[in-house]
Amino acid sequence: QVQLVESGGGSVQAGGSLRLSCQVSGYTGSTYIMGWFRQVPGKEREGVAGIYTGGGTTYYADSVKGRFTISQDKAKNTLYLQMNRLKPEDTAMYYCAAQYTAGGTWYLAGDYNYWGQGTQVTVSS
Repeated sequence: QVQLVESGGGSVQAGGSLRLSCQVSGYTGSTYIMGWFRQVPGKEREGVAGIYTGGGTTYYADSVKGRFTISQDKAKNTLYLQMNRLKPEDTAMYYCAAQYTAGGTWYLAGDYNYWGQGTQVTVSS
């Protein structure tokens, strides 16, 4: 059974930084895309960043481009999201997700097969 476990969330002031981690276990195959999403109450889950794990190509939502960096450590089966220059509007529950089948997008939640439980990020002004 595939498990994704996020960590690294917390509370920071605007302008600060956090690094989220997502440990993947329970699957011996290769992922196609790994992604980070975020969600605030009453809104749809939003794609923040994605990485095509084979070639390493990365994609970002316009709202985080230049501030967030997605990366992976294949040896550790871990996905990261480095978040710099955080803003109050970045406050959300952050989820990591994995796609194991080709053909999906990085930004549509419905294209992902597995999800973590989420980690809360709160940015105060």
